[in-house]
Amino acid sequence: MPVEYPSPSTPSLPRVRRRALLGAACALVGGPALAGAPPVLLRFSHVVAPDTPKGQMALRFQALVHQRGGGRIRVELYPDSQLWGDDEMEALRLGAVEMLAPSLSKFGMAGVPEFEVFDLPYLFADLAQVRRVTQGAVGRGLLERLARQQMRGLGFLDNGFKQMSARRALRTPADYRGLRVRVQASRVLGEQMRALGAQPVVLPFGETQRALASGVVDAAENPPSNFLTQGLAALQPHLTLTQHGYLGYAVVTHPRFWESLSRVDRVLVDDALAEALAHGNRLAEALDRQALATLRQTPGLRLHALGAAEREALRRHLRPVVDGFGRSVGAGLLRDVQRAIGSG
Repeated sequence: MPVEYPSPSTPSLPRVRRRALLGAACALVGGPALAGAPPVLLRFSHVVAPDTPKGQMALRFQALVHQRGGGRIRVELYPDSQLWGDDEMEALRLGAVEMLAPSLSKFGMAGVPEFEVFDLPYLFADLAQVRRVTQGAVGRGLLERLARQQMRGLGFLDNGFKQMSARRALRTPADYRGLRVRVQASRVLGEQMRALGAQPVVLPFGETQRALASGVVDAAENPPSNFLTQGLAALQPHLTLTQHGYLGYAVVTHPRFWESLSRVDRVLVDDALAEALAHGNRLAEALDRQALATLRQTPGLRLHALGAAEREALRRHLRPVVDGFGRSVGAGLLRDVQRAIGSG
């Protein structure tokens, strides 16, 4: 069956002018905070470990704001779901957190189904293709659509490509039959697993390890860095290098918080985040390679590389998911994404 789916913007300044404005304001401040005012609290919550691309990006952002802000903004980091898990977007709407970097898969259920285009199987061949979308007009348009759900999109961050783990190799569509697979709350991801004969089980990322240990689920999909840092090799002795889907994030804040910042502080946050995202994206591929190298040396874990014919068989089996997305969300968006991918 086909898949069924049911901006406020501050004008940007040229980077040189933005830095000049920030420098002038800092000179006027002349101290850690304006007139002894308490610092602005910016709580940045995310669900992964500090030694992942997202964790490293957040640490770089915190350091840059501290270095340049003269004490006006205090960034507090809460990794590993310490503050919020899958309820993080509701927390943002309620003002219980100021900044998040949710997986792109989460935005569909939050009322922006266009973001599920990133979940489509075998849409991207590599991160260069992803960045033609996220760093171009299509990406900017998607971030602007978040305004209709009381979110301001600030930028995209890569993690990498997902691989499948289980207690057996998953080389063919038949290998998936009957498995309960942990997925994020994305209709596209659910349809992918159903197309393969598996049962999708939606669980927060922070509960994946426990669910695998207790047998609630049999398999999961993760980039190598997440698989490694969450210690999943002890529970899933087979990792099949399917490279079937992309995992990335969008950094968001609430428009109310953004507008509460002074113009100077918006420039500070925007510039620091742009540098931190560039840092995280540079790390993504390197950390993925390092994680795979470590996993290849992990006792008891077997890695399975797919041949071209095996990968094509999975792609053909999952093609109805792509067609269903085009019918339900919009063939125009899918064409725009495919055009951007092919522009390199």
